[in-house]
Amino acid sequence: MSEQALPRRPDETGVPDPFPYMHPTLRANYGNWAWHDRPRPGVLHHVAHSGDEVWTVRAGTQRQMDVGTIRKLCDIADTYAAGFIRFTTRSNAEFMCAKEEQTGPLINALNDAGFPIGGTGNSVSMISHTQGWLHCDIPGTDASGVVKSLMDELHHEFTHEEMPNRVRLTTSCCQINCGGQGDIAINVQYTKPPKINHDLVANVCERPAVVARCPVAAIRPAMVNGKPSLEVDEKKCICCGACYPPCPPMQINGDDSTKLAIWVGGKHSNARSKPTFHKLVASGVPNNPPRWPEVSEVVKKILKTYKEDAKEWERVGEWAERIGWPRFFEKTGLPFTKYHIDNWTGGRANLNASAHIRF
Repeated sequence: MSEQALPRRPDETGVPDPFPYMHPTLRANYGNWAWHDRPRPGVLHHVAHSGDEVWTVRAGTQRQMDVGTIRKLCDIADTYAAGFIRFTTRSNAEFMCAKEEQTGPLINALNDAGFPIGGTGNSVSMISHTQGWLHCDIPGTDASGVVKSLMDELHHEFTHEEMPNRVRLTTSCCQINCGGQGDIAINVQYTKPPKINHDLVANVCERPAVVARCPVAAIRPAMVNGKPSLEVDEKKCICCGACYPPCPPMQINGDDSTKLAIWVGGKHSNARSKPTFHKLVASGVPNNPPRWPEVSEVVKKILKTYKEDAKEWERVGEWAERIGWPRFFEKTGLPFTKYHIDNWTGGRANLNASAHIRF
């Protein structure tokens, strides 16, 4: 077989080659695009240097999809987009069309099937979130449920480009924050040290691994009732939940100890300002399924104030930095409490939180 006939090798760790599944226009003009625009919210129009054009329709979907929903999306793609569909990290489904006139019937079909069109430009994106109870080994809440409840409230902001800039929302079902940095992030907040079932520790947990897992050295081996076990120095414990995965008898979740926290101002982009970590603005928000009304109230309050007060193209964090955090709390009406004070001894650059590492 000649070298030209060999298939394109996988990238790095064996990622499947995407080229055979790309739209022909994308494949022919890969890395050779001249410009793009947005004819309407939820529709992207790309033009290559060759003059080729492609239209992409973005529809919001749920993170956890059943087979019936996936088949429905694929059937719509087969009927209106020549079978070309891709799924994004923010739980969107994108359909590629070679002609603009294909987008109208495609949008109508998606709306009829219950999939909103939007999430582009200066809108509220679909929420990037973690697995929750279905897959995660240490969830403190149902991340998918929080996302569904919140996006029901923010449907208009998803389908309309009315924000000063794009708004990225994230949700994490534990304090590890796998959802990543976001303009607004909803993360689980543990409020109490783990409760230890000493009868099970010796049979279930590898104690040295649990001790090593604690980031503040608050866990040490102990003998309890004549059995090998563990103990927690509650003065050191920061209630992070890191001990729970290697040792389920160290139960961190509970109705009285699992809350939600709202964080603001994170971003990965280098545009206009450096990447930043988000910062705590609301703590101890009730973890109140199935609709989490307290979370929706706080997020909508922040978005409303940002929409009315921010300058054009300011991200949420840039807006907060410009007006100052005291004014942020005044304008949003959120209470400033002792939990917002960064008194961790390792926090040398208080509230700087740059993603750039300096030595």
